[in-house]
Amino acid sequence: MWSLAVADIDSPPPAGLSAVLAANRPQLVRFFAGRTGSVAEAEDVVQEIWLHIADPVAAPIANPLAYLHRIGMNIVLDRVRANGRRVRRDTGYVDATISVAGSEAVDDAPSAFETVDGRQRVAQLAAALAGPPEGAMRVFRRHKIDGLSHAEVAAEFAISRSAVEKHIAVALRHLRKALDD
Repeated sequence: MWSLAVADIDSPPPAGLSAVLAANRPQLVRFFAGRTGSVAEAEDVVQEIWLHIADPVAAPIANPLAYLHRIGMNIVLDRVRANGRRVRRDTGYVDATISVAGSEAVDDAPSAFETVDGRQRVAQLAAALAGPPEGAMRVFRRHKIDGLSHAEVAAEFAISRSAVEKHIAVALRHLRKALDD
């Protein structure tokens, strides 16, 4: 039986920088593991070097191994800078969104229970605003929600200012009763 793998047939032996990288891969991984403090990070750097040298270089390279080291160090520096930016961005976000009381971080966001309770209160208020008495609620909406003055509401509905005040008082009593239930 034939024992050749497909990769053996289709891919020619590495040439140029690829050959230097393939021959020196273990040494490069050790070198970058010392620089990054992580073998996994070093493997990523060597893989990224491979991607960088996939494009052919226009001029001949006098010292290919030194060239690969320089590409790798540039990649390491880019990663360190990106990590620093990420840490600064995340720290800024945490500083802006979380307050500290003593030595403990305190999240000012409402709890899930408070959020549900608030939604229920809003639903109760909406139901109360939709309920009777319609005339009083219409005057209440124009004054309290739309921001019109008593005089403007009185002129719009052709009623006295005293009637506007009475309608608002009726609406407030109705809303208190609806929200207390």
